[in-house]
Amino acid sequence: MITITWKLKLWASNNMTYVKDLSQIIASKGQNPLVISAINKQSSADAELERQLRELQFKQELKKSWILFIVRDVVIFSAIIFFIFAISGYSLFMNIYR
Repeated sequence: MITITWKLKLWASNNMTYVKDLSQIIASKGQNPLVISAINKQSSADAELERQLRELQFKQELKKSWILFIVRDVVIFSAIIFFIFAISGYSLFMNIYR
């Protein structure tokens, strides 16, 4: 089990900070000392939230890249091809009917 020392800040009346080590308080409480395992649960919960956040960021980046792909490569490329065909058709039409 991971031993973690907790620090508790107690404020005195003269606004000075006193730091008391909670592990000493826990160790001095009888034969069965209290074991605080909230850090492990919090760490796993934090890790899960961080994983979900990374997954969400990945999905957003993927969506953003797909939108950029569609706009840049599909729409603009199609517009350029249409413009080239329109100019070519107009040029051919003008050369035929002269």
